[in-house]
Parts: sequence; structure tokens; C-alpha cells
Amino acid sequence: MELRFAKWHGTGNDFIVIDDGAATFPVSDDLVQRLCDRHFGIGSDGLILIQAPREPGTDFHMEFFNPDASKSFCGNGSRCAFAFWSGLNHAARTARFTAIDGEHTGTWRDGEVAVSLRDVTLMKRGSQGTDVDFIHNGSPHELVWVDDPAAVEIMEEGPKRRYAPAHAPGGTNVNFLRVQDGVVDMRTYERGVEAETLSCGTGVVAAALSALGRGLVQAPVAVRAPGGRLVVEAVLSNGGASAVQLIGPVAFVFNGSISI
Repeated sequence: MELRFAKWHGTGNDFIVIDDGAATFPVSDDLVQRLCDRHFGIGSDGLILIQAPREPGTDFHMEFFNPDASKSFCGNGSRCAFAFWSGLNHAARTARFTAIDGEHTGTWRDGEVAVSLRDVTLMKRGSQGTDVDFIHNGSPHELVWVDDPAAVEIMEEGPKRRYAPAHAPGGTNVNFLRVQDGVVDMRTYERGVEAETLSCGTGVVAAALSALGRGLVQAPVAVRAPGGRLVVEAVLSNGGASAVQLIGPVAFVFNGSISI
């Protein structure tokens, strides 16, 4: 079988995107893992299937797989998914779509893509010490405030926190943060990838909400990841957050095909 795909990235977070409107992609853990492998496959931080809508009034469904074939919501992946879908639909400016955690919207804004995230109800400050927060916004994130994220031995510290008993059984993503000149600097150890990624959309949102909750910044919040800069809009209320939007650039990399 010849599989056609596109590669996209959002601030260095890269994805294999497949038009699967006919639901013909032969989903299996082995195939997803092989395609995402950077040595023996195409290589990516995740695989996205653009499928027919599942809910009335929506335009498409995004099925997202991490490189280990687990499923989750992905912020940067959803921004790339919307841009890919837009290209298939006469450069549509906006869309409603579903993902594993429910309904979202995607919109072009001055050449960048904004996607909505669901309201956040789980925000714990000081979850593992005064400098650590925990936020679930479609994906779980531990937010660790440090003097300098660049100095963290992330492949040592990340796995320790990702697999900590407090986050069993599913584990968590781990973000190391600081605020400098009004901007949140962030590095991420991403579960499912089991390594540092250049950017993590839900991590960027969690970082912004943590900084807002600590009174360190005001919305909209600029977040700087190794792969680039994104912006988060949100309103904090009743220990949670609403009107959450993740905004940033996306880029088409190339089209390709692979025999499977």
C-alpha cells in the first residue's frame, strides 16, 4: 500500500499529517511507531489523521497519535491539522473540529493559527513543592519553576518526574519554566515522545496558565520554547481557566509517500 502524507511543524513540533477522510488508514501501534521513528521511518513528534466529522456542525475530526502510538490531544498538532484541512478546503478561514477531548475551533489570524482549548478545571498550585504546579488541559502537565530552564539536565530530570508515583498510571508531561522580561521561557520533556521536544502546544498553554496563576504575567502571555514563540489567551476564574486560545505559526515542510 502506498501511503501519501504531508509533513508540517508548529514551532519545531513536527507531525505526519494524513488525509484519512475515507477512514482507510490501517491503524496499528506498530505502524504508527514505525512511521514516527526518526531513523527507520518518516520521523515526527506525532501522527495526525484528518477524518470525516463525527459531530453535527463540525468540519473534521483530528485523530492524534504520539510516537509510541498512545492517543492524546495535541495543541501544536491541532494547529497543523487545521492548516492542512484549510488547504484541502479552498483556504477556509475557520473550522470546528473534534479531537480526543472534545470540540475545538481553528482560525487563521494574520498568517498564524489560533486553536481553542477546552476550559481548564484542574489547576493545582504547589502540587509537588512550592515551585511546582500541575495543570490538565487536555494533556497533563507538571510545571516546574527553575532559575534557568537551559541549565536543566532534562533527560535526567524529565523521566524522574514523568514517571513519579503521584502521576501514575498514565504519567505526565514535564515543563521547566521561568519568566524573563515578561516572557515565559519553557523546555518540555514530552510523554509519548519520551524526550525533549522543541515545542509543546498544551505545555505552552499550561506554562502560561501557571504563570498567570502565580501573578507573574498578564494575558495575553508570550511563551518562548526552543522552537519558537507562541501566545496564549485565557481568562482565569474559580480556580480554572476559560476562553483559552493557543496562537502561533505553522509551516508546511513537504509532501511524500511511503510503501507500507
